[in-house]
Amino acid sequence: MSRSVCVIIPSVGNSDELGITLDGLQSQDYFGPLEVVVVGPGTDPGKQEAESRGIRFINDQGCKTRADACNVALAATESELVMFTDDDVIVPEEWVSQLSRWFERSEVAGVGGPNFGPPEHSTLQQQVIDVGFCSRIFTAGTNYGKVGKSELEEVEQLPGVNSAYRRSVLDEIGGFVEGSIGAEDVLLDHSIRSAGHRLWTDKTAVMWHRRRNLSRVRKQISNYGLVRTLASNEHPDLRSWSHVLVALFPPIVIAAFAAFYWGWDNGGLALPWWDFSAGALELGLERVCVLALPWLIVLYNVIAWYGSASGNSPNRSLTTVFLSPIVIFTLHWSYGIGVLRGWWRIFTGNSGMQIDDRSRA
Repeated sequence: MSRSVCVIIPSVGNSDELGITLDGLQSQDYFGPLEVVVVGPGTDPGKQEAESRGIRFINDQGCKTRADACNVALAATESELVMFTDDDVIVPEEWVSQLSRWFERSEVAGVGGPNFGPPEHSTLQQQVIDVGFCSRIFTAGTNYGKVGKSELEEVEQLPGVNSAYRRSVLDEIGGFVEGSIGAEDVLLDHSIRSAGHRLWTDKTAVMWHRRRNLSRVRKQISNYGLVRTLASNEHPDLRSWSHVLVALFPPIVIAAFAAFYWGWDNGGLALPWWDFSAGALELGLERVCVLALPWLIVLYNVIAWYGSASGNSPNRSLTTVFLSPIVIFTLHWSYGIGVLRGWWRIFTGNSGMQIDDRSRA
């Protein structure tokens, strides 16, 4: 039996790409009741994109966060299943039917799938970013490009761009945590699992998600680090050693460069780097400080290349894998800075309003 489905798309300032997303949702092969709604500021151009296609637009009533806008849409709609995606995706025609089929199983409270950058609709920069996001090693803790080993596999978190839930479960937990930005999907899934429900991923239910350019990715990932840290402070069971490790990345990088320049100024390269004779060894700490940085750079790149080459991105090529360490370094640096900002806010008792990387004004 086909269940009624409502697809909710929060949208701000991206009407051009929103139109492509809506066209994909209007071409679904799902045979059950299907409603698509867009939620955003009443003056946003996305309203015209939606209404010109006969799609309902819901005024977010001045919400300042994506989570609050989604809650407005939840309260204004009715359906058995609720799906979420973004306004910058290319939706496969089988997306709704692929996710909805799993709700025949009573243990499925929510299900999602991987998201990749569309190879034919991405610039080289976006392809490299997708390869970096989907690295098997350095960014393995993210939901970008995560593919399970079996067709349906239990997970702790679903990607906000590719997720479906039973409305009864969302009603039970009260929807999204009010005011949360960036980590709203993390907190939602945490609430669902804390209530005793289970989440799953379908490796075949792919969503094609356009990647942002590197400057926007840097801001986006820094914000993720910040809000994830604030969320982990509120919910200690969300804490992870990997977040702490990434937070140490910027200080380690700064310390490595400082040590290099100190060693250089103190004669650490008085002899060639390949000279390991007794004279070279006598230079001691100065020489170690000079040589450590280039070897760390080489090691970092080798690991990044391997992780990218063995990842799941369909954008892998010799060029994108070769360039991926640039993106991965940016991700580590930006996320680490975000975590450090979060720690500082917690330390000073001024966690304040979480900052989004899109203005909802």
